[in-house]
Amino acid sequence: MTKQLLIIGAGGLGREVLTWALAAQQTNNVDWKVAGFLDSNRKALTGYPVPQGYSVVGDANTYKPTSNEVFVCAIGDPAIKLKMSRQLRARGGVFTNVIHPTALIGPGCQLGTGIIACPFVTLTTNVEVHDDVVFNIYSGCGHDSVIGAGSLLNGKCEVNGNAKLGEGVFMGCQSAVLPGVKVGDFCRIGAGSVVVRNTRAHTTVMGVPAKKLYSQTDFQQAERKAA
Repeated sequence: MTKQLLIIGAGGLGREVLTWALAAQQTNNVDWKVAGFLDSNRKALTGYPVPQGYSVVGDANTYKPTSNEVFVCAIGDPAIKLKMSRQLRARGGVFTNVIHPTALIGPGCQLGTGIIACPFVTLTTNVEVHDDVVFNIYSGCGHDSVIGAGSLLNGKCEVNGNAKLGEGVFMGCQSAVLPGVKVGDFCRIGAGSVVVRNTRAHTTVMGVPAKKLYSQTDFQQAERKAA
């Protein structure tokens, strides 16, 4: 039986994912058809030329999944994406992968569920990808790299061989992680940056080579001083 695919998030990324999902659907190599979006804003698509009239059919925060539905989460913020995806899974939601026909997935790669691979993504060989990861256009991962759950690689990002991204990492456009480098959970990497050494969790790094700008602890300390 063909499942109904619901895309969580009807913002810009969600509209992009709709396009890639329809392309994947046309290959007849998937067991689902796009049914619409889940978003707390029922008017999120107003004013946008959405193909074939797809609409917001419910709110992911309260939606009750059925056995005939599968999901992917197209929300750009990794923390929010993980929270919503895990809540829906706890209510029985089953997640699938949306892989554009031009994406190259090499031998030995291990993929979780809820993964989105946009056009011209390349995973070379023995790449380990955890749940709810988004690879935007032309991004790629080298051999034996690991991508933590909920991470987002924006356009033209590169994770080189044996590098490891923790959970919820955000990579800005055209940023890179050099071979063997470990990036901490929920780290944010600025656009165009090159990460040459291990980074701690919950930090923001930027530059060539990438250096720490601030961390979640910095914000917490500033808030305590201002209180």
